[in-house]
Order: sequence, then C-alpha cells, then structure tokens
Amino acid sequence: MPKVLAILADGFEEIEVTTPIDLLRRAGAEVTTAALGEGIHVTGRNGITLHADTTLTMLLAQGPVDVDCLFLPGGPGTARLRADSRVRDLVLRQASANRWLTAICAAPTVLHDAGLLEGRRYTAHFSVASELTAILPGERVVVDGNLITSRGAGTALDFGLMLVEKLFSPGKSREVAESICR
Repeated sequence: MPKVLAILADGFEEIEVTTPIDLLRRAGAEVTTAALGEGIHVTGRNGITLHADTTLTMLLAQGPVDVDCLFLPGGPGTARLRADSRVRDLVLRQASANRWLTAICAAPTVLHDAGLLEGRRYTAHFSVASELTAILPGERVVVDGNLITSRGAGTALDFGLMLVEKLFSPGKSREVAESICR
C-alpha cells in the first residue's frame, strides 16, 4: 500500500486537497495529512476547516519521514509552505530518494524554490507564471520522471487520478474513475 503525505497550510485550496486524497484513499493508499501549523485544524481559502491527522512537528518528531509520495496542495497557503524550511527539507529528501513529488496550482513554486524544476516539464496555476516561466499552460497534468504537477482546482480530479495511476496502476485509476461515474 503506497504511503502519501499531504502537507496542509492555512489557506490551502479545498478542492485541491480533498479530491486527490479522496481518490487515493479509494484506491487503497495510506494518506496522512499533516498540518503545517501547531494545531491539527487547518482552514482553507474558502473557510472550510479540515482536521489533519497530525502536525508536521509531531510527524518529524517521530523520525525521518519515509513516504512513497509527497503531495503539496496549492492556494494562498502555498506562501506558508514556501516559507517553511522543514517543507523544503522534505522536498529535497523526497527528490534525492527519487520518490514521487506532486504539486498542484501554486505549489510547484515550492519545488522551484528547492531548485527542482530546472530542465523539467511541469505546469502550474497561471498566477505564478511570472515566477515559473516554463509552465506548460495547455496541460492539465504533467508527469516528468518522479514529478507530477497540475494547474489548479479545476484539474484536481485529473491530478488525483494520475496519482492513483502512478502509485498503483492505470487499471486501478480506471476502476476508481468508474466508481465515481467519471
């Protein structure tokens, strides 16, 4: 069973969190949500508060984080992800282990800050195009090696199904898609 860590910062985009996590859990992935702040309640950009499984502080206190996939959602909370050195360290560890790094909307900027997008194919939300000048704007989801990126809330379903495809199989992704009447 693949292990996925989703890091949630206040201001996250709700659709970009709940849709991929829902699809991954339907497929059988073990998804852990970790709040970036000190409490386990995290509020999204539209005022929806989620109850995370843990905090990043508590998770890191248990030792090195070993997951198959690190998932970074976007939204205004991306600024908090970018400002946190622990997130950068996790991103770099995941990359050096050649494990899945996934980011949607503005969150590819976290990967950019870590120096991981140069020479790679990726997409992101148009709002960060001035920083991420090589965005593939016509692509809903882009896979390049162990990197999966997506444009935003409107592509969250495609993004989530791609995560299922890569962590499980194309057949499992089709099965989950059919189960939700896609």
